Amino acid sequence: MPDSPASEVRLRVGIICADPLRAEGLRAILESTCELVFLTAQEARHSSELSLALLDTREEDVLTMIAAFRRARPALRLIVLSSRAEPAYIQKIVGSGAKGFLLHTASEREIQMAISVVADGSIWAPRKVLASLIDTYASDTQRPKEVQLTPREQEVIELLIAGRANREIAATLGVELKTVKTHVGRLLQKFSVPNRVALTVRALEMQLNRAVDSTAQFAE
Repeated sequence: MPDSPASEVRLRVGIICADPLRAEGLRAILESTCELVFLTAQEARHSSELSLALLDTREEDVLTMIAAFRRARPALRLIVLSSRAEPAYIQKIVGSGAKGFLLHTASEREIQMAISVVADGSIWAPRKVLASLIDTYASDTQRPKEVQLTPREQEVIELLIAGRANREIAATLGVELKTVKTHVGRLLQKFSVPNRVALTVRALEMQLNRAVDSTAQFAE
């Protein structure tokens, strides 16, 4: 008997925002799906009940604040909001320990997706930045070996590559959220990688390798 569809779980999200208008905008976008807590940075560093936190602060303070969070709450996932769109700056933010980056002009859909993806343990950033991070990771790893996947694992992999969060995968496949998490855990073990980003890289590399091999056979 198939699992029942995943039920919604409200995340407890900290909002650290000095601009009252942007804070209210985040409230309007997220209050129906998340439990929001508006805090100062100091309060957030001492709160043990947050799932993740949105950090919208002055540009000159953001790296210092990320470092403070990493010391006090290393497991807390941070998403930084900023007006700066340069890839080098965004990569610096992600490299400093933030798990996500959003522009102030991000759409409601982008904000909700970023929270969902980061809550699932992956990274959210513009495509160019993620591509650069993936290239850096891939250059430090060996060419992946072929991994045997079950039909269900193949479905999960394809949805991960498409950028779907666990809840979306559960809804698409008509299974429970815990079932998706179990599949992802097994895939991490099969591919011998530490996280979802690395898993996606390995899966993409395998797809490319198969495509190249198929093209070579066709050419012969």
